[in-house]
Amino acid sequence: MAALVVNILWQVTSRFALNDPSSYTEEIARFLLIWIGLLGGCYAYRHNSHLGLDLLTQKLSPAAQRLAALLIDTVTIAFAALVLGYGGGQLVWLTLELQQTSAALGIPMGYVYSVLPLSGALMVFYCLALRDRTRAPEQGS
Repeated sequence: MAALVVNILWQVTSRFALNDPSSYTEEIARFLLIWIGLLGGCYAYRHNSHLGLDLLTQKLSPAAQRLAALLIDTVTIAFAALVLGYGGGQLVWLTLELQQTSAALGIPMGYVYSVLPLSGALMVFYCLALRDRTRAPEQGS
């Protein structure tokens, strides 16, 4: 986050104070925002601080709430594994294979896209870890 702030400050300073805008700062800001957004989503999921609507689940019985939680976890794992993990991995492989580079920085786009399978793996891991943690007290009683 600090890198993003410093980058944008340099962009504003070079554009308005020095009247010589940097050609690469917008691209760096875009790539940092992608990485921060996806990894921040994983962090929020890990700490159970992501957005969620529990309006309907509050009205369910405890057994139905557990079933709904299991369904939500299953859908989350499927999305993270298939779309982020597999699809992101395919995107990384394809862009590295085709040697696609970014316009201003010239870095391989596969490096930028590598956050997709990384965040997918983290989401699956956190979902399974949180599922085990919430299920553990029920097994002891």
